[in-house]
Amino acid sequence: MRLCITTHSFAKGSGQGRVNYEIVLEALRQGFDITLIGSDIAPEIHQHPQISWVPIDVSKWPTELAQNIVFSTQATRWLQQHRSEFDLIMVNGAITAINADVNAVHFVHSSWLQSPAHTFRVRRDLYGAYQGFYTAVNAHWEKQAFHQAKVVVAVSQKIADELVRIGVPPERIRVVINGVDLQEFSPGAVDRNTLKLPEAVPLALFAGDIQTSRKNLDTILQALVDVPDLHIAIAGRIEGSPYPKMAKQLGLNHRVHFLGFRRDIPELMKAVDFFVFPSRYEACTLVLLEAMASGLPVITAITSGGAELVTKESGVVLDNPNDVQELAKALTELSTNVEIRKNMGKSARCIAEHHSWENMAKQYLQLFKPAVI
Repeated sequence: MRLCITTHSFAKGSGQGRVNYEIVLEALRQGFDITLIGSDIAPEIHQHPQISWVPIDVSKWPTELAQNIVFSTQATRWLQQHRSEFDLIMVNGAITAINADVNAVHFVHSSWLQSPAHTFRVRRDLYGAYQGFYTAVNAHWEKQAFHQAKVVVAVSQKIADELVRIGVPPERIRVVINGVDLQEFSPGAVDRNTLKLPEAVPLALFAGDIQTSRKNLDTILQALVDVPDLHIAIAGRIEGSPYPKMAKQLGLNHRVHFLGFRRDIPELMKAVDFFVFPSRYEACTLVLLEAMASGLPVITAITSGGAELVTKESGVVLDNPNDVQELAKALTELSTNVEIRKNMGKSARCIAEHHSWENMAKQYLQLFKPAVI
């Protein structure tokens, strides 16, 4: 089969890039001839003899919206000239105006625009206005792209439900959960001292963007006030974040450990007791599945894509991400009961083992069969 995939990245550096990277590897294993249209590509893929790469450089454009427009224009022009050369075209979102056979949906901007946590509702400034405009434009483009595709892949059940709400026929939607590296993220133990983390105390981990309120670190800090023995390690860029100041105002300095941007998340997960991530809006977060693969109980919220994987045996799913009391209750239970943490961690790992990157990629390849399309 002659396959063409269009997306910004085919590398491990981002969630969407990693998904496409793994799909390409599996397609190569199955003998596909593959053309990739994108801006970033992993060297091991680029150098493969079955890969043709059409590079689109958007780095000189100043905003993400401008970059997306330029990318879409160039990708559309190239595909119009070469479409007849392919048996199947896969795209990601509204990345091109060409009708695709398969469209993988990692984010639904229409739903994000309606979220109370959207940036333009939180920030009444020029940046907030730009984000509102950016989301609205993408929402318009996406509706067209999703309705034109023969098969629409949702990366979580949450995304599938959002697609139905904007009118995508349910019979054209398939759910394929993003994967996880089961070797990189696995149960184990790491000396906290080597990571400069407190020893002999219950320790939770939060990992994500702490420059935005969307990830909901503010509610975590407020709940932590009512869980006096619990410490939390926070991985995320500190520059421009309001939360170090908030932690100080709440009197939590000695229990909240801001680690900055970290690349050693697998090691951090081996050093903590559980993971907390009650995001106010998430399409399908990789970090949640990474924590489960690491054998950690998780606390998340129904507003976070991927929460459908978390059973009562493996963690806690909050109905309201802003409920400080319910979050404090969950934090207390996991911080004080070692046996519950142990059993939940085992269950979480068992769930994650069904979602390896290879299994995910094989599900995509099944969708590429002529009988499906």
